[in-house]
Amino acid sequence: MWFCTRTIRSVNILNGVLFLNKICLMCSVRVSVEGDRIVCTIKFNASMGSPQKPCVCVVCLSPCACVCVCVFCTLGRLLKYFPKNVLTAGENAAATSSSHDSLGPVSAYIGLFSSLSVASTTSSRAADITSSSSAVASTTSSRAADITLTSSAVASTTSSSADDITLTYSAVASTTSSSAITEGAFCSANVSAVSRDPADWPEVLSGKERAGLVIRGPSDLNPNFKFPKRQDGRSFHFHYKFRLLTNGEKIQRTWLVYSMKSDAVFCWCCKLFSKGSSKLITEGQRDWTNIGAILKQHENSPAHIKSVVSWKELELGLKKGQTIDHTQLTLTEAEKRRWREVLIRLIAIIKSLAERNLAFRGSEDKLMVPNNGNFLKEVELMAKFDPVLREHIRLADKQGNHTTYLGKTIQNELISCIGDQLVKTMVAGIQESKYFSIILDCTPDVSHTEQMSVVARTVSLEKGPEIKEYFLGFLDAPDSTGAGLSSLILKRLEELGIPFSNCRGQSYDNGANMRGKNKGVQARLLEKNPRALYVPCGSHTLNLVVADAAKESIVAINFFGVVQKLFTLFAAAPQRWAILKDHADITLKSWSDTRWESRVKSIEPLQHQPEKVREALLQVRENTKDPTVRIEAQSLAEEIGSFRFQICLVVWYNILRKINVTSKLLQSATMQLDVAVDLIHQTKASLVSYRATGFNDAVKKATERCEEMNVQALLKEKRLRTMKRHFSYEAADEPESSALKKMEVSFFNVVVDCAIQTLEDRFSSMGKVRDNFGVLNNFQNLDTQTIRYQCEQLGRTLSTGNESDLDWKDLVMELESLPTLPKDKMTALELLAFLHDKDICELYPNLWVALRISCTLPVTVASAERSFSKLKLIKTYLRSSMAQERLNALAIISINHEVGSQLSYDDVINDFASKKTRRARI
Repeated sequence: MWFCTRTIRSVNILNGVLFLNKICLMCSVRVSVEGDRIVCTIKFNASMGSPQKPCVCVVCLSPCACVCVCVFCTLGRLLKYFPKNVLTAGENAAATSSSHDSLGPVSAYIGLFSSLSVASTTSSRAADITSSSSAVASTTSSRAADITLTSSAVASTTSSSADDITLTYSAVASTTSSSAITEGAFCSANVSAVSRDPADWPEVLSGKERAGLVIRGPSDLNPNFKFPKRQDGRSFHFHYKFRLLTNGEKIQRTWLVYSMKSDAVFCWCCKLFSKGSSKLITEGQRDWTNIGAILKQHENSPAHIKSVVSWKELELGLKKGQTIDHTQLTLTEAEKRRWREVLIRLIAIIKSLAERNLAFRGSEDKLMVPNNGNFLKEVELMAKFDPVLREHIRLADKQGNHTTYLGKTIQNELISCIGDQLVKTMVAGIQESKYFSIILDCTPDVSHTEQMSVVARTVSLEKGPEIKEYFLGFLDAPDSTGAGLSSLILKRLEELGIPFSNCRGQSYDNGANMRGKNKGVQARLLEKNPRALYVPCGSHTLNLVVADAAKESIVAINFFGVVQKLFTLFAAAPQRWAILKDHADITLKSWSDTRWESRVKSIEPLQHQPEKVREALLQVRENTKDPTVRIEAQSLAEEIGSFRFQICLVVWYNILRKINVTSKLLQSATMQLDVAVDLIHQTKASLVSYRATGFNDAVKKATERCEEMNVQALLKEKRLRTMKRHFSYEAADEPESSALKKMEVSFFNVVVDCAIQTLEDRFSSMGKVRDNFGVLNNFQNLDTQTIRYQCEQLGRTLSTGNESDLDWKDLVMELESLPTLPKDKMTALELLAFLHDKDICELYPNLWVALRISCTLPVTVASAERSFSKLKLIKTYLRSSMAQERLNALAIISINHEVGSQLSYDDVINDFASKKTRRARI
């Protein structure tokens, strides 16, 4: 085939693959390594050329379908300008061309193999290629050499109107009557599997097969072997294997091989290296009457002498290991090492930027110019101290078309490769652990696309029992219904190769599309896998507890309204914010609309420094000229100084602080279900205790603060509204004895009672799941009958159809025979670690499985919520057009940075090279 000199721009080597960055639109050749084969692919676009009027090579005048230089002349030019980059490292083979009329408009076909040292010479009509490493291709005419393709890779077309012709072949070998082609560069381990009997040899031997036969040498018969006789009584004899000289000496004909299969003799070397028509080469010689004369005539022929020379040269080269052009191989290996070193540094820069959620590109994509982005600036900075990148940039500046791997396309490919390797590592960990749980949550991004975060929770046993949560990426969720989200996550798990049948838990927020009992995601997934137990998010549930409590009291609603007004007033103008900072050490914070437990941060300044905030309001009133602001500041100062506000402040701070501590603990990635339920019970007990004495303590604290602010600690009484009685038997309203008592009943008791009751109601489902595994935590305090009953319940929970995760009867015996534990009460993870440290897992297999599943169950979706924070940092307003694939890869690198710290750069480079190799043929 031909390369068009006007379209060849550069040649690049990566991982043993030859890439032509730009080649002729009508003729294209691509060489790649597939396993132990070197594959050459040729594609011809007949529709763009005129077979009736072919053009010719401008150097050797060989015909072609476009204005080109033929491959022989082109290779010479490539060697001249790109001596280090043209050929790849691998096995040697000959490079030959086919006859011009073999496939219609396609002029010639070549096989390019690695480590082939090619020298190109031109004449008026022909081009010869010679290799110094026993890979010789010669021509016998003024046009081109003949070519023979292996039977495993030949493609042809019978129609001249076909749009495309593609040939893929490997290990091309060619021999002619006046030339020999030998192929080497095989190590002793690569011995051909071809039979040593020449009658069994294929018509065309590959270079690997030929080298293997040369390594093994001709077969030799047992001296006691008896040759079969024909009907005329004649047969072959051992004395024919020796040549008798005139002085009586005998020289062994090592090239003469007897075939027991065909009862014939072959010339071993000519069979390998010649295409003659003699029976000693083709079908074997059986003329035992004239065999002596035939052998004498053959061994004196020039073709036989040339074949013997080729055989001995190849054999000697293989023994010495010098069939490869060492100079070219050294240059190629050095070039490969240089590229790998460059890629290692580029991957390190990409990881660094991705883990810090920084943008890569700027307004320019060139080196050494302003505003070229963080990536190129990092490259420039590292090049000042690193000789590899310094030389890389020097070559890029010296050669304008030099491949640099610094462009945006390569950035995306490397980012994708890093993300893919991280996903493979995490999926391998999940598959090794077997059991896992899924955590899902959704949020819209800056481009108004609904993104679903996917997190997998599992128990890693690599170094010891350890709970791990892996972020597996964002999924574009156009359909936010239960059916749409469930099908989306099932499809993603199937793509990753994670069987959903091993899922033992699922956790979502409290949205109807997620937790719905009939059409929610959890209901649909339970239909497919009843053992995927649903655990509602503890943090979301705790947040709803506070929200429900706040809505029960008008006083509570008014209190948070005042807090928000305070923040709005000071944040509206820098001058007012400066006044606040002059008076208070803690600044005000806006409270969240959804995360109620986080509102403790918004009331902390008022809790610790109420008098300073009040003084700041009074100064704002004095300094401002805006009457609206003056009135608002005055009213807020009076409200903060009121006894009612101070009581609400103390009560809400105590309630929110208790709940916030529990919420933060629940958000831990290593939180266990049994520990979470215990925390909820402790929080409930704390609220019950606070209800008994909390209001009186709040009144005392509020009184002290009012005295510090020189404000009267008096709760103004309001006229009570009297309800009209419709029937005579209705009792009259019982008025409260004081305004303080009324506030305790209508505010404090209502809020605390609602929080306690909501805690019990909303966490009932989590408690039920925990009760299924309760026997694993308190079996020491249970009698045998109770243990047996709870183990049976656990066995039913972890069974579906004929499948079961454990045998509950064996579990009962294992719990009864368990050795003395270091503590009376141990969590599931602690008990799991105890079995692992004592190395007694095999003695308690059912307990081992049950504990792993218990630790796998999620408690909150905090990990998915945290991924949304990364989403806002990665996909910003200025990066809102980022593609989903790039967003996924960057988020995976950023969130799973601990997994990325153990990432192998070689794996990323190999993946990158393999993806480049598998690109579609042009």
